[in-house]
Amino acid sequence: MRLQKYISRAGYASRRKAESLIREGNVKVNGLTVREMGVTIDPEKDTVSVKGTVIHIQEQMVYILLNKPEGVVTTLSDNFNRKIVTDFIDTDVRIFPVGRLDYDSKGLVLMTNDGELTNKLTHPKHHIPKKYLVCISKPISPKELALFKNGIDIGGYVTAKCDIIKKSPLCFEITLFEGKNRQIRRMFAYFDRDVVSLQRIAIGKIEMGSLKEGTWRHLKNEEVEYLKNIN
Repeated sequence: MRLQKYISRAGYASRRKAESLIREGNVKVNGLTVREMGVTIDPEKDTVSVKGTVIHIQEQMVYILLNKPEGVVTTLSDNFNRKIVTDFIDTDVRIFPVGRLDYDSKGLVLMTNDGELTNKLTHPKHHIPKKYLVCISKPISPKELALFKNGIDIGGYVTAKCDIIKKSPLCFEITLFEGKNRQIRRMFAYFDRDVVSLQRIAIGKIEMGSLKEGTWRHLKNEEVEYLKNIN
């Protein structure tokens, strides 16, 4: 088994993150530091450690949906002692977030120890739709909305087309098919509008529904299968 796949299967990190850990010299096999890609190991015989901690493949995969509140970081640690997503989840299994959701945004975050699935869902080639409820500071014209929908330049990058439904003069349901950093906020800033609130309500067919803020649930079997079958 390739080393980066083993790290991913162990639930320590996604496969891409595992590759970074290897390149940075944070991974040892049988006590020897490995920096090259493509090294293969025998899970039954070899000992793998990451940053000094021996890791093992976790057979039981966990898939969780969290309704993240605002003011929570979508990471496993924070240098500023802010709340992190795992503070809300009661599990002994090491899990990590699939992708990100801004500190000042709220809503659906998927978490798992399935590194292969995480790598798949966060890979740019998979344009998985993500749906948001967004409210802004002041009204926006139909012409501006048309520009928003068809793509605008947000600092050297032209956004892909998106779906936008007006729910009220200041609130919209927006579906993105890509995931650039703080994309919706930057898109509205293009039109001199501030985002007052932003909530992610769905990733593909996985919907948050009536789950209360700050609480979580396990994904249903059919939801897990749906994610695994995304091409």
